[in-house]
Amino acid sequence: MEPCWTFDVYRNREAKKLELQLRRRQCLFLYHYWMHPTLGFLHARIQTWFPFSIQVCLNGREWLARQMDGAGLKYQRQGNCFPWIKDWDKAQRLMNRQVEANWPKLLGAIAKQLNPIHEEIFQAHPVNYYWSTYQSEWAIDVVFGQAHVLRELYPRLLRHGMTTFGSADVMRFLGRHLPLSGQVPKRFQGEVVSDLKQRAEGIRIKHRLNGNSVKLYDKAYTSAGSVLRAETTLQQGDDIWVYRPKEGAPEGKLSWRPMRRGIADLHRRAEVSRQATERYLDALASLEEDATRHELVQRLSQPRGWRKQRARALHPFAPEDRALLEAVSRAQFTLNGFRNRDLRTVFFPQDAGNEPEARRRSAWVSRRLRLLRAHGLIHKLPGTHRYQLTVGGRKAITAILTALNSTVKQLVAAA
Repeated sequence: MEPCWTFDVYRNREAKKLELQLRRRQCLFLYHYWMHPTLGFLHARIQTWFPFSIQVCLNGREWLARQMDGAGLKYQRQGNCFPWIKDWDKAQRLMNRQVEANWPKLLGAIAKQLNPIHEEIFQAHPVNYYWSTYQSEWAIDVVFGQAHVLRELYPRLLRHGMTTFGSADVMRFLGRHLPLSGQVPKRFQGEVVSDLKQRAEGIRIKHRLNGNSVKLYDKAYTSAGSVLRAETTLQQGDDIWVYRPKEGAPEGKLSWRPMRRGIADLHRRAEVSRQATERYLDALASLEEDATRHELVQRLSQPRGWRKQRARALHPFAPEDRALLEAVSRAQFTLNGFRNRDLRTVFFPQDAGNEPEARRRSAWVSRRLRLLRAHGLIHKLPGTHRYQLTVGGRKAITAILTALNSTVKQLVAAA
């Protein structure tokens, strides 16, 4: 017996009529668990009172196992992850097909098993189910050949995620647009929360934005391989847009509209989830280096020669240079890089007011860009006016900022 939405007969004394009203009631639900020939192990439940609502819970890794069995692809399995697959590329191609599935046909067949007399009940008024997505998860697994590598790396990833990622970073991971200043908009009324949770399998870190989240956890340790999983969960799609025609006009003009829960927008939900998970992993990837912070930043404290000119030493712990490093390492610059005017917006939020002041600010930023290029922290993208962090620059800056944003207690514990 569980709460349900169903109809009740209401006697309207004023109108002298009997009316149907949608009410919250309690009724019997039937749970079904079975091994589906295509989707693998899944479960579904059906409400035994009209309108006989159905909820299906399926897992893409279960589905992938069936696909690989059909393709004759060898693999090893641990729960719902795969520490080893003979051909990773082929397995990925198989999984990509899941997004292109004929969902009405697939889910309709499940509904028919749950309620074999559906057509008989609705014979006078034929109607099919409208399928919507209550909650979706998109996971990317990173597999390590040696378990000790993941065991040594994972605590550092947790520490980095908790001490470095702020509210603005979490919002960008989940696709929210922020101003170039990097500040959370004042009109934002939601809540951003990051936390750690100890589970039986290990520790997971999770960053929530309203009903959506990104998280990281070590999924499996086996002799064949060990799995680190990053995952995006979407439950609220109000802030996500999809390029589609107006509802009810499939041949109408295309424009950006709010994403629907219906499976018609499932492709966009998958795309947004994949991008969010990749952004999160990209932000964590800078902790791959095993070198100490001293080894990474030692060379920054020495003057450098660049294009026959002398570049001064960097002082990462001084306020001015620290602000510069924080600015160029912002999450919004990870994919497309940054320009001179992007940094001007960060350091000079107020309008210049006149042309000489605008040129002075541009020259000030140009000198800082030359300084960073001389120390090998950034490089210019060919054919553009954009810059990006180099691999070494990202490692060094991440090490500096992580140390600066950690408390003494955290540093002592890490030591």
